[in-house]
Amino acid sequence: MAKSAPDLPFDGEISRFYREDAPAEMRAAIKGAKKDDILSDDYPYAERWELDEYEDLLEKLQIELVKLQSWASASGARIAVVFEGRDAAGKGGTIKRFREFLNPRSARVVALSKPSDKERSQWYFQRYINHLPAGGEIAFFDRSWYNRGVIEHVFGFCTPDQREHFFAQVNPFEEMLVDEGIQLFKIWLNVGPTEQLRRFLKRESDPLKQWKLSGIDVKGLSKWDAYSGAIGETFARSHTASAPWTIIRSDDKRRARVAAIQSVLSQIDYDRKDTTIVAAPDNKICGGPDLWHV
Repeated sequence: MAKSAPDLPFDGEISRFYREDAPAEMRAAIKGAKKDDILSDDYPYAERWELDEYEDLLEKLQIELVKLQSWASASGARIAVVFEGRDAAGKGGTIKRFREFLNPRSARVVALSKPSDKERSQWYFQRYINHLPAGGEIAFFDRSWYNRGVIEHVFGFCTPDQREHFFAQVNPFEEMLVDEGIQLFKIWLNVGPTEQLRRFLKRESDPLKQWKLSGIDVKGLSKWDAYSGAIGETFARSHTASAPWTIIRSDDKRRARVAAIQSVLSQIDYDRKDTTIVAAPDNKICGGPDLWHV
């Protein structure tokens, strides 16, 4: 007797989108791709970074992160790293590489669920303030207050007036954080539509990764252009001298993870820093909003 196909999350909606709604060239690219192929035509590399080279540099950078944490603990520095990006852009995997060898007591992830009724009645930024780093701490925000600028707007979870109020306050809010002495880094991981769909399909078929999928992911498949408009406006209205955005093209997760770590380490003057290891990130995939594309 033949085995039945395993149940797929959201009734296999991602597979259905791939079969029925995805452009023909997208389906052909995914179907014909080898494991290490990069699927974005304008990505500056054709294949994923070679594993041995990636792991060698990643290990050295993680040693630098341990030094950074020791310095932060001794000096009382406060570091907040905000990770944003399209679904499946690699936020969780990048944060994992940052934290892999750090003491979790002072290097924590902030990944808030949807607000409660009480939180919805509060000042929008209030629930994030409670998770800002104290002295000696590093806080990694897996999504942040920028939900209002992009996701809430795209799905109608906030009103236009609420979003305008957010943009009126976000720059002064971040300026206050920086003025208070918090070292704030805003990283946007950007993935192309074909690679995003390939990653969704892999998650859908992998029982160990299906938990990563959400209803927002599924509904967002048909909202690429709406996301693009919201993202572009967010950069235009919140990229400031005191709190700039760093954009990292994450079609190759290996290059993106290394670039993200380098982008943070290179901007902090911590003790025993090895400048032969902590180079500036690859400017072909890491830069300001001018590097972002839809």
